[in-house]
Amino acid sequence: MRKSGGHLVVDVLEQVKVDKVFCVPGESYLGVLDGLYNHESIELISTRHEGGASFMAEAYAKASGKVGVCMATRGVGAANLSIGLHTAMQDSTPMVAFLGQVERDYMGKEAFQEVDLAAFFGHICKWTVEIQDAKRIPELVTRAFHVATSGRPGPVVVSLPHDMLEDVVEVQQDNYRIAQAAAPEANKESVKEALQMIAKAKNPIVIAGGGVTASNSTDLLVELAEKLQLPVATAFRRYDAFPNSHPSYAGWLGFGPSKDLLEYIYESDLVIALGTRFSQVSTQDYSLLKPGVDLIHVDISPDTIGKVYASSLSIVSDVKSFLTSLKEIVSEYENNSDRGEIVQQLHNKYLEFSTPPKEYSDEFVDLDGMLHDFTQHIPKNAVITSDAGNFFGWISKYYRFDQPKTYIGPTSGAMGYGLPAALGAKLACPDQPVISFSGDGGFMMTMQELETSVRYNIPVIAIVVNNNLYGTIRTHQEKHFPDRVVGTELTNPNFAKLAEVFGCNGEQVKRNEDFIPALQRAIASGKTTLIEVQTDPEILSVNQVKQQKVNA
Repeated sequence: MRKSGGHLVVDVLEQVKVDKVFCVPGESYLGVLDGLYNHESIELISTRHEGGASFMAEAYAKASGKVGVCMATRGVGAANLSIGLHTAMQDSTPMVAFLGQVERDYMGKEAFQEVDLAAFFGHICKWTVEIQDAKRIPELVTRAFHVATSGRPGPVVVSLPHDMLEDVVEVQQDNYRIAQAAAPEANKESVKEALQMIAKAKNPIVIAGGGVTASNSTDLLVELAEKLQLPVATAFRRYDAFPNSHPSYAGWLGFGPSKDLLEYIYESDLVIALGTRFSQVSTQDYSLLKPGVDLIHVDISPDTIGKVYASSLSIVSDVKSFLTSLKEIVSEYENNSDRGEIVQQLHNKYLEFSTPPKEYSDEFVDLDGMLHDFTQHIPKNAVITSDAGNFFGWISKYYRFDQPKTYIGPTSGAMGYGLPAALGAKLACPDQPVISFSGDGGFMMTMQELETSVRYNIPVIAIVVNNNLYGTIRTHQEKHFPDRVVGTELTNPNFAKLAEVFGCNGEQVKRNEDFIPALQRAIASGKTTLIEVQTDPEILSVNQVKQQKVNA
């Protein structure tokens, strides 16, 4: 069987069950695009910016549990794509990016748009490879998918020289087989030791990370939290790893968490970390755990364990394997009634902390009141995506995620993520409502993907919180350099009218009483709708709101 390199790449994608590919088309990989022409099982989503394509692929992977696939042209397109790959690396999301490259004979001559892609992406990806011989495409592409999905998942870059894709070579079907790596299983003796440590602890805490949702272990964790009377907190932007309304939920870690939760964790005598890398944000600048505290760290990657905190018990394991093994011996646990009271107290404090007040404003939209209304009208299976930004403080504090894989956001803190992520999530979950939140600064970075949503009929709701500021940076600016504001003030178009120009519905909300009617119209329309919410530029954080109201 003879095939061109470009068509052979597509054949391998079909074999590994890829069904969506996101890209901005480029001349350097036309051979692959030609292979995707009218393909029966792979849909090509052509986006308006490579950053949007990579965000869509990354969110699609999170929502679907599959590998996200994106493509871009050499140098310039690859650089635009990199933000999504960095997000995938920090979020442990399996992705494979195919990047066109200059012709092999031209390499090293500073050819048109030439970049050493392996060197450029080497430190933000799990693996990079440049395919010099078309005969090796099946071997190296299947390996790329294996690397992306094995161990701690992450992104892989495959560089495709333009002329290599046009080579016609003999191939054998059996080269397409994919290496399936079994997830590491928990050592039985280590699990017994973990149970003994849990039984002795008086003030334990579970920190649930992305490894819980990635291994579909939420239900197991709920069952064990109930049996073992363990409070559960979720790591930064992993809100949906544990149902927030459950009596064992103690709250979330990240920006602006409950001080009661932080104090409890610092004074706890046992921390059980499940599938989390102890990021800077989760750990409050690496200050979360007191020195010498007993730590059970369960993670699929041995490289993650010990990177931030030394553990008393290290268990290299898939989270589900660990929890399954723990469940098998949990009958040996002796009930500790004192812990039940601790769990209840922590959950009650979380409820008090996370209940939005029903407060409205006529001059601007009060985000406290908006979140009060929003939480009452959104079904629990709705998928929420978001950018980074100070607006998100209100969603993280007040919205309760009760189902796994209903929050998709960047732990990398990437702006511009919300809208394209919503499109990727909607393609993965077509029967669930998908709502993105963005600030005006972040939204303007990828708003062109509104056109993508219209062209491919991917109906999402985009809520843009507009205060005409780079609000997060303004907050830091006023804290560290008071009275020296520079570079953070913005002017914006009428976002609602802008959406209409793109072919979407547009709503502009200036008062709280108008928000829910606009949201209801958006849900009922079945069409991409942008809701611009105008907020007070003087209110920069949810905690600032609370303090101002107390002072008033």
